[in-house]
Amino acid sequence: MPNYTVKQGDCMSSIAEKYGLFWETVWKDPNNAELKSKRKDPNVLMPGDEVFVPDKREKKESGGTEQKHRFKKKGVPAKFRVRLTIDDEPRANEPYKLLIDDRWIDGTTNGDGFLEESMPPGARKGKLIIGPPEAQDIYEFNLGSVDPIDTEEGVKERLQNLGYNVNDDFPAAVRAFQEKEGLDATGRVDDATRAKVKERFGL
Repeated sequence: MPNYTVKQGDCMSSIAEKYGLFWETVWKDPNNAELKSKRKDPNVLMPGDEVFVPDKREKKESGGTEQKHRFKKKGVPAKFRVRLTIDDEPRANEPYKLLIDDRWIDGTTNGDGFLEESMPPGARKGKLIIGPPEAQDIYEFNLGSVDPIDTEEGVKERLQNLGYNVNDDFPAAVRAFQEKEGLDATGRVDDATRAKVKERFGL
């Protein structure tokens, strides 16, 4: 198969599903070794990245003629995972309703404020309602829209989602984050800052 050029919103799960493959089959193909080394995370790709898509391998199953046979589709669903906090304190054990495309899911955050739910690999939009009925917060979001952490835009997007004003003065936002996290407050994005941003954001 020819290479697939990544578009905004793509991840390895959605690309693999498009071609009827497991995401691990695509991600671990030797032809994608350079991409895997560069991006690290199969869920965070950059528009313009080239992904080699291997051909599907034929698998034969024996079965009697004129009989019904049941086949079950295998595969690992994509995951939606987020941590919710207020003033750096986790929103622990709070009820939520999560809308992924057209399916509502009810649940409760864990003791650290995390929620994790399965979702279709090709999902693009979501909505989260969290908290008791008298004090609910509502968030709407696009899935697959965060750029890799090794890009400046990826750092900006994560800091913005963490509540920092990156549009007026990006170095000032970086400095504020570094001060809060006990890092050298240089205002420049170094490896330690990227690692801490990724830790706080979750990917």
